[in-house]
Formats: sequence, C-alpha cells, structure tokens
Amino acid sequence: MNRHLSWFALPLALVVGASGVGQEAARVASEAALGPVFSDTGPEAEVYGAAAGFPVGDRASASQPGYLVGTYSHFGEMFPSRLVRRAATPWPFKRAAEPAISYHFRSERLSIENYLARNPTTGLLIARDDTILYEHYQYARTDQDRFLSQSMAKTITAMLIGIAVSEGKIKSIDDPVAAYVAGLSTTEYGKTSIRDLLHMSSGVTFKEIYDGNDDIAQLSRDLFGGSGKDPVASVAQFNTRVAPPGTTWHYASIETEILGLVLRAVTGGPVAGYLQDRIWQAIGAESDALWAIDGTGQEITFCCFNAVLRDYARFGRLLAHDGAWEGRQVIPRQWLLDATTVQPAAAYLAPGTATPYFGYGYQVWLLPGEARRFALLGIRGQIILVDPVSKLVMVHTAVRQKPSEPSSYAEVLALWFAVVAQLGK
Repeated sequence: MNRHLSWFALPLALVVGASGVGQEAARVASEAALGPVFSDTGPEAEVYGAAAGFPVGDRASASQPGYLVGTYSHFGEMFPSRLVRRAATPWPFKRAAEPAISYHFRSERLSIENYLARNPTTGLLIARDDTILYEHYQYARTDQDRFLSQSMAKTITAMLIGIAVSEGKIKSIDDPVAAYVAGLSTTEYGKTSIRDLLHMSSGVTFKEIYDGNDDIAQLSRDLFGGSGKDPVASVAQFNTRVAPPGTTWHYASIETEILGLVLRAVTGGPVAGYLQDRIWQAIGAESDALWAIDGTGQEITFCCFNAVLRDYARFGRLLAHDGAWEGRQVIPRQWLLDATTVQPAAAYLAPGTATPYFGYGYQVWLLPGEARRFALLGIRGQIILVDPVSKLVMVHTAVRQKPSEPSSYAEVLALWFAVVAQLGK
C-alpha cells in the first residue's frame, strides 16, 4: 500500500503573506502523509481478473466476475455517456489522521481493515463534514477512477426533481406524469403522480429480480441497445396496474426512468446538464462525471452515473447539510427533509414496512431508528450513507458477484453504525 496527496489541496497562491505561505506549506506537507491508500489486490482478486490486470469487459462480459472491477470503474467509457463538467475551482476537503475503527458483526469484533479484507470493496471513504478521515482503494483502483453508481443515481434524479419544483418547472408533484410527458397520456404510468413515482408506489407491475429475463432486463436492452428507440415507448410497454397508486411500495427502476423523462421535458435540456449547472459545479466537484445515455441521447436516470469517490462524498455532504453548501441552498431544505423522512400519510414506506429493514423516501432508503439517517444504494455494493446530525458520510463502492442480496448490507451497516457511534461526537 502507498499514499499520496490528492491534487486538490489548497493552492499556495490563495495564502497571503510569507508567513502564511510557510504555514500553508507545512499544512500541505502534513496532509501529504494523510492521503488516500491504494492496494493492488483485494479479496479473491484472482476471481476478479487480477492476473489480466482487472480487464474491462464489453456488453456481453460486463457482468462476469472477471470483468467487474474493470467494468465498474470504466462504465462511462464503455457505453455512450454525457459529460458532467467539474467545477472551475474544486472545493477542497481537509484531511485528518485515520481513526481506529472497530465494529461487531456476528459475535466478532473486527477492524475496518478486517472489513476490507473480507469484502470486495473497490473504494471506501469516510468524511465528517469537510474532513476526510479515511480513504482506501483496492484492486488497483485509484482516486482518479470514476466508479459506477448503479441505483445511487436514483437519489440524484430525485434531488433534481426537487430543484425543478422549486424553480416552477414542475407545478406540483401531485400532478400526473402525463401533464409533462404527453406520450404517456394513455398509459397507467401517465395517470400516476410524480409523488407516487418518487415513492415507487405507482401500483404498476414491473418485475426486477436480476435474472436476465425480467422487466428490468427488457428495459435495459431497449435503452442500452443503441437502437434509438424512443424511451417513452420503452416505458409505455409496461402498462398493467395491480394496485391503486400510493398504497403499496414496490421497487421498480422504470419509475426513476420516467422521472428522468419528466426532467428532460420540463428543463428542455439534458438531465446531465441540469445536474452540472444546479448541483455538480455548485458543490465544487473536482472531476468530470459521466452519465450513460440511451440511443436517443436521454440519460438513463435509474442508474449509470459515474464519478470519483470524493465527488460522491461531496454529494453526500450536500445531503448531510440538508441541501445547503457553504451558505447556499442548492437543493431546497424542505425537499430534503421530505425526501428523507416517512410522511404520516405514507406509513407503508416506513422502515420495517416498505422492506423488512429499510424504509423509502423520495428515491432514497431510510434507516430504522429515531435519528434521521439514510442511504443511497446500488446493486453489487454501491452505497452512500449519511448522518445529518454528525455530518458523517461514508462512500462505499464494490463488486459483489451477486447483483442483489439483502444480507450483503448487514456487515457494511454494522461498520457504518460503529463509525457513527465512534466518530459522530
């Protein structure tokens, strides 16, 4: 393992006076010893293609274990994607010495190093407000790699919906989708409110079990196939209502895809451009991001955003501050509170009710307990965990071999709650 100082440390030119420059130089030199840690290996590295240098797959091999590391750090280059430009002046994180972190899991007391040795984690970053406390990479990945979000992009999409509401582009989230996407006017999704899509409670059936033959596979073939098929037609083919809207939670990525269609309609431009202008540059992102697009140029908003770990941490920090960034309200505060809290009229979305463990807000997962804590989740172990009280954020990217396995969250959550208990003071 080795360390180096990331390039975004404060430039010396910002410091006025010779003595200030000397102090800043000392601080930069001190932080140089606190930079990210890199490892050329990881658990079961040979299974993930270590001998071949962790190769990048193609459309056919991307989900095979031997290509997952390469695919999940180069997805934005493998598939047509739209650029989300970084900020002209990156916002700098501070750094502090790595704390000792331990957690209990299945009657064992383990260290954070044990966690990395047991789990196929490509990147793990812990920050408290403006300070990075821990940043490690495995499988020869670095802090310059853009990691695939998978469904963490759903929360990004929901935050953009909130901004569009605040700007008057969307009059009300109780409006039906057809008010903004006319092509869906005769469909069940067109008759569904934006609010119910945010909550994934449309009542329209959509099968998502990741067996290659389900509805998400069909939708993905349409969108990633490069055929140029109208995404409105792609979502309109799923048109069977099995429950009244706003009564039952059911995870369905198609509902986020429709939110993306709403965003494109009301903003008149690419969703990636709206993200760039409203959030990405506002939080001082240090690197360009990439968002995969379909054959028509529409962002695939239920997944497939790609960014470096520290920029994911910046986004997590924005959420931890209830949408505010250095005194500027980037996402409306009330929207953030509504998005990350179970509403009285939607008790079916509470933790332990929506799922046996998680609850569900506006495209964001709610953790049980009295404190308001929430998570962005993506298949194979993509996670951002946020604690607004302590301003702790944990970013976790991974290459789990099974796309979706509820038990896989148990250990990372054990680590997270230990982080909050030990560092959230």
